[in-house]
This record gives sequence, structure tokens and C-alpha cells, in this order.
Amino acid sequence: MNNNIRIVLVNTSHPGNIGAVARAMKTMQLENLYLVNPKEFPNVNATAMAAGADDILAKATVTKSLQEALHDTKIVFGTSTRFRVLQLPPLNPKEAAKIITNEGKAHEVAIVFGRENNGLSNEELEMCNYQVYIPTDPIFSSLNLAAAVQLIAYEIKMTEQPNTSFNSSPIELASSDEIQYFYQHLQQTLLDVNFLYHKNQDLLMAKLKRMFNKTQLEKKEVSILRGILTAINTKTKSGLPRKTKNVSLAMTEKE
Repeated sequence: MNNNIRIVLVNTSHPGNIGAVARAMKTMQLENLYLVNPKEFPNVNATAMAAGADDILAKATVTKSLQEALHDTKIVFGTSTRFRVLQLPPLNPKEAAKIITNEGKAHEVAIVFGRENNGLSNEELEMCNYQVYIPTDPIFSSLNLAAAVQLIAYEIKMTEQPNTSFNSSPIELASSDEIQYFYQHLQQTLLDVNFLYHKNQDLLMAKLKRMFNKTQLEKKEVSILRGILTAINTKTKSGLPRKTKNVSLAMTEKE
């Protein structure tokens, strides 16, 4: 699907911005970069700012007009924070990403970014189907070109893989039976060390269960907790003195 998505930069004045855009694209697995009349390209500053995304620059398509860059595309998104007299349907990056990923499965889609100083012209926006705006501080709305590309590319990535997480390894949660056995073990141990008394154990155990139930205990976590309880059981049975009722218990009994 990403092969059908092209990032189009119009009249980019600073070659470093082209390199930074290439880097932003590569981190989000976008590959197709189109450059409409860039002021300087290729350029060593572009390569330096690409920081490893040289392959994106190497296969970038340079065109003389936006119309040429949009050849064969079916849907075009123009990025602009300015609202025009004849307004296109406005979308924020998250809304646009949903349409881009859906349409990109079957059609060529283009996302057009304008000049660093004044964005896209009215004539260029007239070639687009949607206008994408990035909400910013009205007092300071200036956003770096590469940062704008990165934001939209990120939303596309997250739409493709909404369940992506930093740690993709599956976590085995403790079963209901394992948790109930842990509660039984915990209650008996707390009775053994005189933390619980029969007359207040229901209230305290209810509070302890509520505390643990706020988290989704993993199987390994329950195993660790029961290992701690077993160690306490061993020490208790070895004849170590048992603690008497403590302050926290006394306070709980008053509740």
C-alpha cells in the first residue's frame, strides 16, 4: 500500500529540508518522494540531513510542474493552514490518514506540501481533493517542512498498524484460578504473621484484592508474589517471632 503513496514537495528552497523529509519518510516506511522545481537538488546538505535515507533521495522524482508530479494519482491531499474562499473539505492528519490508507490500497495517492515561506498557492490547492491542516498555536503556527511530513506520515503508520506497541512480545496474563489461589495464599500468610485477624480479614482482603485487580496481573508476576509468600511461610515456620498488631492494622479496624 505504501508504494501507492507519494510525498510531493513544491519549490523547496533549502536542500536540507529535502533530506530531512526523506529521513522522516523512511522512518515511517514511505518511499516515493516527488520534487517540483526544487531550488537545489541534488545537494550535499540534502544528503547530510537524510542521515541514512540516501536511497529515498536517490530514487526521488524531479518534475517541472505539480501537474506532472500528480500524474496517475487518483486522490490528492494539499497541506495548508490557511483557509481559502473556496474551501476544500478540511481534514486533520488523523482523519486524512484514514482516507489515505484506505484509498492507497487500490489507487495512487499524493500528499502535497508547499513552499517553506508561503505554502501552496490557490491554483495548486485547486488541484487537490482535500486540504490537510495541522492544528498549531494561532500565534505561532510556523511548522518545519520535515516536521509536517513526519506528523502526517506517523498518522498513516498508526492507521496501518493501530495495535503497534514498543514491546510486541505477547504477555501471558494470569488466569482467574491462579489469581484466586494467590489471594488464598496471601490471606493465609497474613493470618500467620498476625497482620490479619479473623474479625477484620474480610475488609482488608477486599481492599487488597481491589488493589491487585486494578492491574492485569501477569502469570510471571503472580509466580513472583507467591514465591515471596512461600519465603515468608518458610521463615515463619522456622520459629522466628511473629509481629504483633501494628499501627496500620489498628487504623484499619477503626474504619
